[in-house]
Amino acid sequence: MNKIIVIGSSGSGKSTLSRQLSNILDIPVYHLDALFWKPNWVMSKENEQIDIQNSLLEKNEWIIDGNYTGILEDRLQLADTIVFLNLPRSICYYRVFKRLIKNRGKTRPDMGNDCKERITFTFLKYIWNYPKYRKPFLLDRFKEVEKHKDIFVLNSIKEIEEFKIKIRQ
Repeated sequence: MNKIIVIGSSGSGKSTLSRQLSNILDIPVYHLDALFWKPNWVMSKENEQIDIQNSLLEKNEWIIDGNYTGILEDRLQLADTIVFLNLPRSICYYRVFKRLIKNRGKTRPDMGNDCKERITFTFLKYIWNYPKYRKPFLLDRFKEVEKHKDIFVLNSIKEIEEFKIKIRQ
């Protein structure tokens, strides 16, 4: 377990779990949101994202947190471990609103510089639609690579906690 991708809906706990895995395994973590978002919520262009991602993928060890399914393929091929956080919408929404209250007017450490915490209708819609559109795509992709990867689909907070216990052993 040296090259890990953590994927899931916004609010599923990707960044938190990635930091925890980094501490447990002593592997550096890279938050794609922090690398791809420029100040004031300007998204970097896809060719920039690919260049940034490629520089990470060249490293011997990494935990990469984030979706960005448009450029997922290389991450998927090079990862030895895939962690998919498949939590219910209710938990994701709760965490997103909790995060907003906690970080209102501030930028989270796992977000791009000067991207102050906010919630938009588009963002809420993305979370709502994630199970219908993103999840089936991801599960299909995981099936195609499952013979060569360790894949963990974690469906509850309890399963995430059990996963962390297993990793510590």
